[in-house]
Formats: sequence, structure tokens, C-alpha cells
Amino acid sequence: MPTDQMTDAELAAQPAAYWTGVAYQALIAFTRARQAEHGFTQPQFWLLRNLSPNDISPDGQGRTIPQLREAMASYIRPEDDLHAEAETLLERGWISRDSESRLRITEAGEQARLRLKSHAPAIRARIHHGIDDADYVTALKVLLQMIENTEQSAG
Repeated sequence: MPTDQMTDAELAAQPAAYWTGVAYQALIAFTRARQAEHGFTQPQFWLLRNLSPNDISPDGQGRTIPQLREAMASYIRPEDDLHAEAETLLERGWISRDSESRLRITEAGEQARLRLKSHAPAIRARIHHGIDDADYVTALKVLLQMIENTEQSAG
């Protein structure tokens, strides 16, 4: 039975893990497709963000691929090849590599990061279409409570 034909009681009985997984896959696929339309990948954007002293980089001193992989461990996907993505950014002149294999964002890379970031509001708006902020906040609070509940029982 399609979910739009389910009663609230039937929806309430649905497994959260299944639906959060479906949502995750759909949201990642949508986001990555929109980014590809603009000529970049999500991992490329993450690399630029993690190398920018104006964004995530703690010190702007550059990082190696293993350091970047560790920094992105909570959101990088298994299929993401940071080495290949970095090579593309090097070819574009958006990052540089020093003799110790540390990557650093260039001025062109910083400008690219800002251009890439400018697409995020439209992507978010499409994802959030038809969902008011109060409902979104409620959904996040529910998910956070489920996380807390399962972390407590796992520990």
C-alpha cells in the first residue's frame, strides 16, 4: 500500500531505520545531481570547504588526503575517491599541493567555493518545498531523540 494511503496509525508503525535510509539515499542522489548540473561534485565541494580558512579548515595550513578523509569521516561516502577528486581540483587550479603532499586552497579555489556554495540555497529550497520550518524542526527533533535513545541503549 502506498504511504499516502496509510492511516496515521499505519505510518506510526513503519520502521524508522528503513525510511531514514530511503530518505538519505534520495537526498544524496538529488543533491549530487543538482551539483553535477553546475559542474562539480559534492566531494569536490567538501574538499574546498575543508581546505578553506574561511570555512571548515581550522588553520588554513593545508591537509593531506588521509587527513581530509579523517576530517570527513562522518559524511564521506564509501564510493567517494578523494584522491581523484583532488586531482580534478588541482587541474582546475582550485587547490595546490606542496612537497609534503599537503593540499591548500588557492584564490581561484576560494572563489569557486563561494560560487559552489551559492547553489546550496536553491537545492535546499527544492528539498524543503512544501515543508514548513516548524514541521522540519519537529522531524529533526524526532530523529535526534531516536539517536539519543539508541545511543543510550547501545552504551
